[in-house]
Amino acid sequence: MDEKAIIKQVLAGDNDAFGILVETYQDRVFNLALRMSGNTDDAFDLAQEAFFRAWRGLSGFQFEASFSTWLFRLTSNVCLDWLRAKKRRPTVSLTSVGDEEETVQLDLPDPGMGPEELLIAAENRSTLAAAMNALPVEYRQILTLRAIDGLSYTEIAEVLQLREGTVKSRLSRARVALRNKLLQNGNKTESEASISSEGRDAR
Repeated sequence: MDEKAIIKQVLAGDNDAFGILVETYQDRVFNLALRMSGNTDDAFDLAQEAFFRAWRGLSGFQFEASFSTWLFRLTSNVCLDWLRAKKRRPTVSLTSVGDEEETVQLDLPDPGMGPEELLIAAENRSTLAAAMNALPVEYRQILTLRAIDGLSYTEIAEVLQLREGTVKSRLSRARVALRNKLLQNGNKTESEASISSEGRDAR
């Protein structure tokens, strides 16, 4: 997809062309908003706001970074603004019930697991979600971008407009904070262990 050409089409007044960008990135934008907000209703609203701001601010896009980096930065800022304004109580589940009683499951367990293993996996996801949502928003943000969305240090630096060294140090502090939150509850999930392991491997 030639994003530059599509963006130029949008700027020329072709609003349908913007729909191509929305279709391409809507899942990733929604997932980022969901991880930051903790529930589907707010995530839908935040994703919609992010795309609205992207459409409104597209004339200021300078093509110095990729559109996806610019969009992630914008989405991240939308979520941070919302979190700081709401100062909402942390949620404790990564499984939400949307409109019309539809259950949205984010992290599907191994279908080969037995009933007890499935229960433990569900409890671990809930524990990890609670710990993530209890972190300062800056830590939750950087852990989401790195451990969940899989962005590189360079990409995170571009999204957050930080130096790579700052990204690494903040990510290290965020991992320690997350581990401490989990240990306070007497739990250390496999997901948290993998995050810690990644931190050791990256050093």
